[in-house]
Amino acid sequence: MSRKPHRPISSRIDPADMPAAWSETPAVWDALFDAPPPQPQQAEVSDEEDEDEAALLSGEPMVFGPVEASDGQQRLDKWLAMAAPDMSRSRLKSLIEQGHVTIDRALIQDARHAVKPGQRITVCLPAAAPADPEPQNIPLTVVYEDQHLIVIDKPAGMVVHPAAGSPDGTVVNALLHHCGSSLSGIGGVRRPGIVHRIDKDTSGLLVVAKTDQAHHGLAEQFAAHTLERAYWAVVWGRPSPLQGEITGAIGRSPHNRQKMAIVQRGGKHALTRYRTIASYLDGAASLVECRLATGRTHQIRVHMTHLGHPLIGDPVYGQQSKRRKGLTDEAATCVSGFSRQALHAWLLGFIHPATGEAIRFTSAVPNDMARLVRSLGGELPQTP
Repeated sequence: MSRKPHRPISSRIDPADMPAAWSETPAVWDALFDAPPPQPQQAEVSDEEDEDEAALLSGEPMVFGPVEASDGQQRLDKWLAMAAPDMSRSRLKSLIEQGHVTIDRALIQDARHAVKPGQRITVCLPAAAPADPEPQNIPLTVVYEDQHLIVIDKPAGMVVHPAAGSPDGTVVNALLHHCGSSLSGIGGVRRPGIVHRIDKDTSGLLVVAKTDQAHHGLAEQFAAHTLERAYWAVVWGRPSPLQGEITGAIGRSPHNRQKMAIVQRGGKHALTRYRTIASYLDGAASLVECRLATGRTHQIRVHMTHLGHPLIGDPVYGQQSKRRKGLTDEAATCVSGFSRQALHAWLLGFIHPATGEAIRFTSAVPNDMARLVRSLGGELPQTP
């Protein structure tokens, strides 16, 4: 394991006072970079089981109340959020809907249910899902780590969590070896602690929760788009205008179900903000910074392709054979050997979910992408 120097900003701030730039450059929730907000694991319940018993199948029950007279008629999820401040209202709502909450032993699955004075509410937290991936001694580049979370610099070629076709050798396998049992189980059986993800062939910064508190706090920041995240991409051509916004609903391509595309119907709204850092070889290629206001599968890759400037090396959207005009022999050779999308998550900033501090990390572009830029006659900007 190697450790990289990091530059956390250690100013203790309230999230409401977060730098304006953070709210203007929201973060990703895409299948490309991030997973959807994690949900508690639902206990298996057969039709023959009594519903009240099913609500208490797993985890330790927590009893709250009695409800005071002044709190009568409040929504159940709102009342529980006040009674259990360490749990988010969204998680409590999920627990209610999944059958893990009773009022005076009666199962309630409507978060809008009005509580009454004198009632006692029981919440039975599902047991954390076991992490069935095996720990593997795989080197990790740790940028930052404490008892709550860990930030790593993921290399290109490494899958974040086990999935079909990638049962092991993933970030999760490496983290299970590095962190042991401290990883948060709420992310699901095959991805403990994972709050977001980036593509296998995208390199860069990734934060992983080691406790449920950290997991909830980070997930809420991703959902609220209050994190600071930026990506560098090397694309074909010179964007015009040099900076702007790309919009367009993203969904499965009607022509190739293995690809995503901007679609007229059935897709999800997507917004990417970009700015051109530098152009090379009279506009044959450019270095672009991308920040995402939404998180959709392959969003940067799809949007830059839609703009007419696909990422160099992208095997799915790159259109390699049509983009060689203007390259020097050195650049053409380097491009031919560049077998992944030229995309790097270089900046990550967020409010620490346990301490309330604003922390920010940067990652230098990896060697393969740096060689690509140099072959194009450019130099990479210095990370601040």
